[in-house]
Amino acid sequence: MTKRSSRLALLFGAAVVAAACTGGASPSPSAPPASAPASAPASVEPAPSTGPTSTLKIGVQTDVGTINDKNFNQYSYAGAVKGAEAIGAAPPPAFVPKDASEYPIGLQSYVDNGYNIIVVNGFNAVPDVTKFAKANPDIWFVGVDHSACIDAEGNNDPTFACAGSANWPTLLPNYIGLNYQEDQVGYLAGIVAAKATKSNVVGAVGGITLCGPCVRYMQGYVLGAKSVNPDITVKIAWVTTSDFTKAFADQALGKTFAQQMITQNPGIDVLFQVAGLTGNGVIDAACEAGIGAIGVDVDQYLSYPDGGACLMTSATKSLEFSVSESIKAIAAGTAKGGFSLWDAKVDGVGYAPFYEWETKLPADTKATVDAAFAEMKAGNLTTCPAAPECGKTPAPPIGD
Repeated sequence: MTKRSSRLALLFGAAVVAAACTGGASPSPSAPPASAPASAPASVEPAPSTGPTSTLKIGVQTDVGTINDKNFNQYSYAGAVKGAEAIGAAPPPAFVPKDASEYPIGLQSYVDNGYNIIVVNGFNAVPDVTKFAKANPDIWFVGVDHSACIDAEGNNDPTFACAGSANWPTLLPNYIGLNYQEDQVGYLAGIVAAKATKSNVVGAVGGITLCGPCVRYMQGYVLGAKSVNPDITVKIAWVTTSDFTKAFADQALGKTFAQQMITQNPGIDVLFQVAGLTGNGVIDAACEAGIGAIGVDVDQYLSYPDGGACLMTSATKSLEFSVSESIKAIAAGTAKGGFSLWDAKVDGVGYAPFYEWETKLPADTKATVDAAFAEMKAGNLTTCPAAPECGKTPAPPIGD
């Protein structure tokens, strides 16, 4: 065995494990399938099911960071667990790459071990998933936050001409790209921030300028805040322009970064985080400073109770639901490859309750947010700049 293949086996044995996830709506620890290496830790076998049964093998490859990040990775994984339960499949293991170089290692390991459905988190894995989807047409790939740019032959297009993307369902019929209208829910977060501020200075911290979904969140946030008060000042800052680990998996850095932002912007009294686990540090800094915070992707009042006192709401995406529904559709034979949009019309995005802030926010806040959401459902509200600026990466100038 070569050094590389030996390392791959060891890494897969250590990383493809059932993850113990904590926080609201998170899955219970689940057992690895029988094909998992012997070094994977054992756990209690699930109770016999009287419902549907499936022989489909489902695996999850998270984004960099941790599976129990109380955010994007954790809730996407929860969706895979729920989908497996719904069809009667074995609980899915998870491969957690330490960085982007390990994306193909996890994918190849799942292919080699005969998995039928591979759920892959994070837009940065799109080039690798595109390659694997084309090479393995009998395996389904479900990409969370994936929008493939492909050429006319169905290969990843590094030039971003994307000549074949319109034919994605035909060229790569086994690859589903789950997408969410982040600008819509960012807009709702902006409304809440503008309603809450006493100083008319609010801010947001994004993980990395290369993240299209993050950019859309920010663009919607600015438009939503200014829909309430055109004169409000909205400060946008990015943790990094190149390092995905710092962007999404470094809570201590997120706190330090947000503390600096608060110091450099006197009067700022609301911070929206769009940075995964790093963003939990942003929430920590907001709480210590006694200002409001807005969570992202999931209901962070439930998933990150340490920030409960300062969390006004969270801008949510239907991560768990969309992943689960995709797995169920694959099992039912009704799934279709291609771009799959989860927006306000299908309740693919939304906002969390105000919880402890219910009586602190202006009385008309919920009515204003709900009215905007209704307009989004009707398709009557612009929540992002015109193309190609919407979601453009690296991020264009956003805010003040």
